[in-house]
Amino acid sequence: MFSQQGTTQHSGSDDLLSAGLGLDGLRTMLPPAFVDAEHPTSEELRRRALWSNWRGIADLAPGGGFGDVYGALPSVPGREFTAYAQVPGASQPHRVLLQLPDGFDAGKRCVVVTASSGSRGIYGAIAVAGAWGLPKGCAVAYTDKGNGADYFDLDAGMGVDAASQVAVASTDAGLAFTPSTTSGQGVAFKHAHSQDNPEADWGRHVKQAADFALAKLNEALPAQAPFTFANTRVIAVGISNGGGAVLRAAELDGDWLDAVVAGEPNVLAEGHGARSLYDYTTEAALLMPCALPQLGIPAMPGLEAKCAALTARGVLTGVDFDAQQKDALAKLHATGWTDAALRAGSISVAFDLWRAIGVTYASAYGRYPHDAHPCGYRFSALNPDFTPRAATAAERAAWIADGSGIPPGAGVGIIDPQPLTDIGLTGLSCMRTLWMGDDADAQRVRKGVAETTAKAPRAGLPVVVIHGTDDGLVPQAFTSAPYVAMAKAAGRDVRYWQVRNAQHFDAFLGFPQYGAVYVPLLPYVYTALDRVDAYLDGKGALPANAVIPTVPRLGKPLTADNLAMPR
Repeated sequence: MFSQQGTTQHSGSDDLLSAGLGLDGLRTMLPPAFVDAEHPTSEELRRRALWSNWRGIADLAPGGGFGDVYGALPSVPGREFTAYAQVPGASQPHRVLLQLPDGFDAGKRCVVVTASSGSRGIYGAIAVAGAWGLPKGCAVAYTDKGNGADYFDLDAGMGVDAASQVAVASTDAGLAFTPSTTSGQGVAFKHAHSQDNPEADWGRHVKQAADFALAKLNEALPAQAPFTFANTRVIAVGISNGGGAVLRAAELDGDWLDAVVAGEPNVLAEGHGARSLYDYTTEAALLMPCALPQLGIPAMPGLEAKCAALTARGVLTGVDFDAQQKDALAKLHATGWTDAALRAGSISVAFDLWRAIGVTYASAYGRYPHDAHPCGYRFSALNPDFTPRAATAAERAAWIADGSGIPPGAGVGIIDPQPLTDIGLTGLSCMRTLWMGDDADAQRVRKGVAETTAKAPRAGLPVVVIHGTDDGLVPQAFTSAPYVAMAKAAGRDVRYWQVRNAQHFDAFLGFPQYGAVYVPLLPYVYTALDRVDAYLDGKGALPANAVIPTVPRLGKPLTADNLAMPR
């Protein structure tokens, strides 16, 4: 099950939680530098990956509350154990990692198992699971769930190995991802191009990370062995895609999990209101920019031409710009979008996330190789005029640390199938047709989506689901609400916290315009973990269902009163 195993020691100025950066170092705007930009060491890449992933998930800005109102970032010495794991039937491995603190609590015997949020690499849940579990003496097991920033440079024929080093593809290179064909130009990456539809196996990825944790605990702590699921507490936690992954793990057979906490989960469940990520993402990519001005959000440059082009294509109706905006908003309302979700969804419009997600997931669900996207998209380093070029050695070396697992970003962009004069609408319309149409490609993509459908959690397993009511990337009406309803209808013990004034991205709360009106979600995840842990110790009850009436901080430092944490 496991290969390419490695062990490293981390202490002093290179601890488990932040590689010695601490809160002040993580707040620094520039990433940790490499001595040799083209040949960074594994230690330098790890430090930079931790910096990137902390900043991509948590609000660390002064006044945001981290370290004062909730959370902490102590120096935690310990060891890391790494490996590739592979689920049966998959062509590509996923990375697994165990962080074992020197202060492991031998009496409690606790493992926190987690999956990266979004498509991030192996440290993509450090701010969620590591920040909570490591200071408490728990070991923390991670999986990148078949995603991650293991990009492959097609021009150079190079990928990333187990030690995060760039290497030439060969039979003995031990790369974390090698596409089925290495010919061509540009960049291939695991989430889109593994041809495994990794989302269908997210639950099994989490289970394998837990298996890896027990195996390594038995090796590392022989005096306390054996570690088994019967005598070791295992709590699964994740947010976003990681939240969806731990809910998928919850449905697996066997008495191996003790509790699950899922924040803002990307999960597809059968039931009223449920919609797949691909469905509402491709809808948002087309319609949301035109709808937002009706909610008081300034129009982006060129929007009038885009809305007029959509009208000419029959996607919108309206004799003028205002009427076209109203029609876009009405169409989104009709499919379940709330104004709160649309306002927060403007973040994804501004950062081109709807297109990025649609392009990546079309390939993933349809199991297409890098050179066969059904709508003609490709990925590459880009010139200033958006034409493709070969990546530089320095760009290639930094991808594993800087990449989020879904371009654009870290020097990799999306190549649109049509000239820029098309305003991108041919590609966006094609992606929408993959959901709405009925040709072979549409059936292929929808089959992949269906493979990700969640089932009810195992009977008797405590599950806590937490979601912001203003989430604009993974709206609760399409995801967690149908899941909770399905699970409760099946008689499962699922508790549901709905957090007012919380959207999807804590990291964006450092921007004053977002921090003023939204509260972070991480405090509720940490608190839910505290209460679940106390419940398992016999010292408290599971969290009760709650709609939490938070209070926006309106430019002031966050306080406990803003969070209105349920008692």
